[in-house]
Amino acid sequence: MANAGHDEGQQWGGPREFLPGVIGSSPAMQKVAFLTKRVAKTNASVLLLGETGTGKEVIANAIHQLSHRVGGPFVKVNCGALSESLLESELFGHVRGAFTGAVGNRAGRFEAAHTGTIFLDEINSTSRHLQVKLLRVLQQQQFERVGDTETVTVDTRLIAASNRDLAVEIREDRFREDLYWRLNVVPIELPPLRKRREDIPQLVSHFLKVYSEQNERFVVHIQPAAMVALQDYHWPGNVRELQNYVERVVVMSETDELTVDLLPGVVTGNPTPQEFVASTKAIPLDFESLTKQLVAEGLRLAKQDQNDLHAMVVDRVERELIIQVLQSCGNVQTKTATRLGINRNTLHKKMKDYNLEENESSDS
Repeated sequence: MANAGHDEGQQWGGPREFLPGVIGSSPAMQKVAFLTKRVAKTNASVLLLGETGTGKEVIANAIHQLSHRVGGPFVKVNCGALSESLLESELFGHVRGAFTGAVGNRAGRFEAAHTGTIFLDEINSTSRHLQVKLLRVLQQQQFERVGDTETVTVDTRLIAASNRDLAVEIREDRFREDLYWRLNVVPIELPPLRKRREDIPQLVSHFLKVYSEQNERFVVHIQPAAMVALQDYHWPGNVRELQNYVERVVVMSETDELTVDLLPGVVTGNPTPQEFVASTKAIPLDFESLTKQLVAEGLRLAKQDQNDLHAMVVDRVERELIIQVLQSCGNVQTKTATRLGINRNTLHKKMKDYNLEENESSDS
């Protein structure tokens, strides 16, 4: 297996490819590093694809740092954080009187990024009206400020990112196909953390150092059992989730070691019902049947302590969630655990708690 990893590393330009600010040397990240270095020296548009929390902004910054535009500004815009009207003004600027509150002329982010790089995150959130203006900037490097007729010309490289499949967005008529092809000159797909688990020790060590320095702590050791738990976890929130948990450990630790007891239950395989339900909130439930169960049970508990009622509701939601995902995965535990974002041992324990073991199917 070691030779296979070495061969794959060689395939992407050498045994080791490193990027500024990027942690990880797994085969998956070696591919990202190779493509990033290859495209950085050009003026080509780059489309970064990947789940939330995989580090798209870090890669965009690395492209800028390795490019001939490194002396220019690196401007970041989260397109999903602003309404259409605010985003248009933020990107292209406006003139006095263009809208209520526009008391003066204001340059936009594209002008601010002149001679440098602009990074548009969550570009899938933009409206079709705005996509027309973005297409023109890509093709002609020109635009007009909101409320103005004077054309502004800029020299700006655009890097875009999406956490959604843009091909699906095109089919659903939410994203322009012509803009997609202009953005997608060089696509770079960032792997989720669960597909680069060998990078977890290096990432943990890095975040321990960063947050120890920020909080004047000295957490430098990692308990072997804690590392096993971290590498077994599914990481639905990717590197961002790992970063959050390591910061929590540094703040809470009373020693110089990251230990299992400092990790949240969702990582160690013993999540509270609330943690479990929260971590699987993206999975749809059959609420019609669940509501009937809860109403019937709730009437019986209505006169009891409200904490009992809350615990019952959470347990029922968790149990129903497991049942529905088991059924959708053909009762195969490995697939079910992956879909739920937990390890198989956690799933087995919860099935036992809820008397669901009769649904178990051997994995093949």
